[in-house]
Amino acid sequence: MITGGCRCGAVRYEADSEVAHNALCHCRDCQMAHGAPMVGWIAFKGEQVRFEGAEPVRYTGPSGSTRSFCGTCGTPVAFVNDDFLPGVVDIPSVTLDEPDAFAPRAQVQVADRRAWMADLAKLPEFARFPGGD
Repeated sequence: MITGGCRCGAVRYEADSEVAHNALCHCRDCQMAHGAPMVGWIAFKGEQVRFEGAEPVRYTGPSGSTRSFCGTCGTPVAFVNDDFLPGVVDIPSVTLDEPDAFAPRAQVQVADRRAWMADLAKLPEFARFPGGD
């Protein structure tokens, strides 16, 4: 069983362990919905995912994609688009209780990838904020 939930704990989910796909998405829709340059997704067949606790808030955009998120803390918890991924529920992989358990296997929608993402490995790295203790 794979489990996870939102930041405040109001929305929880569980999914059977058979993963349909696991990828990083660079599409503009994901960028805008998450305020980030890419989103990691882990996908399951719809009947494998069960939500518990607070009912997620849902938003259906112009593309027909329905995004679900916690109405209290705003954490995105699911993505469904039956036109492109029929019968699949995508879960943001960072919301898993064990987010490092499933490494992405691919990058998708790279046509929308931010140009500066190609040089990320060249940027200086800090374990925490620079100059902090």
